[in-house]
Amino acid sequence: MTVQERYEYWLTSPAFDEATREELRAIKDDPTAIAERFTGDLEFGTGGLRGVIGAGTNRMNVYTVRKATQGIANYILQKGTEKKGVAISYDSRRMSPEFADETARCFCANGIPVWIFPVLHPTPMLSFAVRYLGCTAGVNITASHNPPEYNGYKLYWQDGAQVTVPDDELIIAEVNKITDYAEPKTMSREDAIAAGLYRYITPDLDERYYENVRQWIKRPDVVAKEAKNITVAYTPLHGTGAVPAMHMLTSLGFNAHVVKEQEKPDGEFPTVGYPNPEDPKALKMVLELAEEIHADLALANDPDADRIGSYVRDSEGRLQRLTGNMMGALLMNYEIESAKEIRGLRPDSTAISTIVSTNMTGAIARKFGVNYYETLTGFKHICGKMRELEETASMDFLFGYEESYGCLVGTYARDKDGIMAVTALAEAACYYKTKGKTLWDVLQDLYAEIGYYRDINIPRTFKGLEGAEKIRGIMNFLRNDPPKEMGGLPVVAIRDYKEHKTLNLETGEEGVTTLPTSNVLYYELTDDAWVCVRPSGTEPKIKLYCGICGKDKADADVKERVMIEKLNAFMDQFE
Repeated sequence: MTVQERYEYWLTSPAFDEATREELRAIKDDPTAIAERFTGDLEFGTGGLRGVIGAGTNRMNVYTVRKATQGIANYILQKGTEKKGVAISYDSRRMSPEFADETARCFCANGIPVWIFPVLHPTPMLSFAVRYLGCTAGVNITASHNPPEYNGYKLYWQDGAQVTVPDDELIIAEVNKITDYAEPKTMSREDAIAAGLYRYITPDLDERYYENVRQWIKRPDVVAKEAKNITVAYTPLHGTGAVPAMHMLTSLGFNAHVVKEQEKPDGEFPTVGYPNPEDPKALKMVLELAEEIHADLALANDPDADRIGSYVRDSEGRLQRLTGNMMGALLMNYEIESAKEIRGLRPDSTAISTIVSTNMTGAIARKFGVNYYETLTGFKHICGKMRELEETASMDFLFGYEESYGCLVGTYARDKDGIMAVTALAEAACYYKTKGKTLWDVLQDLYAEIGYYRDINIPRTFKGLEGAEKIRGIMNFLRNDPPKEMGGLPVVAIRDYKEHKTLNLETGEEGVTTLPTSNVLYYELTDDAWVCVRPSGTEPKIKLYCGICGKDKADADVKERVMIEKLNAFMDQFE
């Protein structure tokens, strides 16, 4: 069908309700709006769906949600694991409860039982629920930290991690087979409950989750003595984190305070707009609270509470921002150091990160002599490596993290956990306080010991169909004419994870990559610097990740400034 034919079909087919048709009639004289809604389908990728809410094939709505769910149901039925059921959760966004209910009723209509949370819950608790309940899959309705007009659909598999190869590709094929929006099955909630297929998850699962998080606290004795001396300012940014995060903090004895104006779930995000804890502007209110109560830590979860933003006091009493890489380095050092001191490290002690995260964590792992693995971007790849090690060898998992403000301590879940991150940072603050140090002091000690690492993220947004084409053009340009210099430094080697090729520019030696296929280009530079370029899988952005290492702070400042200036100038040519 052409774009116009798709539009007319949605206007006339009985498969769509009157409210949908009314919304579409309002754009009948706007060809650009029609094209953006009906050019292609909202792609079901390896992480599920994410898009702007609205009517159309390229939007998040009950029909695209049913289509995705029917494809997943077909795959589960082929696998013969339908009796294990599916766990479902949702966040505070517009239409999240409705999309979760549509998902549940579609699974039930296919004879697949569901366990659904009766109220909104964080992403990591969905991952835990899949494992705890022994489900074949899980679905979380969330768009993480995207703006209010977005929603999404994350698919999890039986190990509690987001679905990976080969299941992801096979599921995508099943979803793409469905071309008729009348094909997906559904049934009423009342009938599904009566048939014993639609079941609510009870509060005891929350308690089991809290117990598992507590089990991974390394120094409970220190926490018991010192927690009362650590003051924490916290915000859930109108999302799902308030109840579990404050429960963990207060039950452990921390002096915790929540930003009241942002405590209640609200998909409009009225006080913040763009609820991304990576953005310092999103933490404005929690910083104000932190100054008011002179908090040691100012912490913020994103709406589905799998990420965390943080500020910590330095020795002079000033609040200092931790980037995702800084937090990852601090916590990796703390978790490995604690394991070594408390029960000793093992030959299979393991930490995992990603190719776009700081080289500093690799240096920390080498310092302690633990196994260190890098994966593609996305926490599902970290969890996939965990699964691989569990199946093929042994693994004493200590810590996993990615630069985009997500980490995991322990094996109770298979996704990044912002609630655990809140707990772990507060625990580490307790321990280092007994040593007379703040978390910021410890980070400066690490820099002095292993190098002044700086890591930079330069995103460029290109919206709409024109933007998507521009992003493709940038990646093609880089592949067709490989740069000899990036960020003011010579390129030493190139890794192309889409073409599975490596090239050493100094020796001319060619090789192959060993990670899964991904549209990513990685440039190794001189002086232990690097640049990685990848289109975002969830936002209309192309991202440049890069890092430098200085001999001291002054050297790092200079190298960082030059890198930012050069890369911004490089990207300006595409605007």
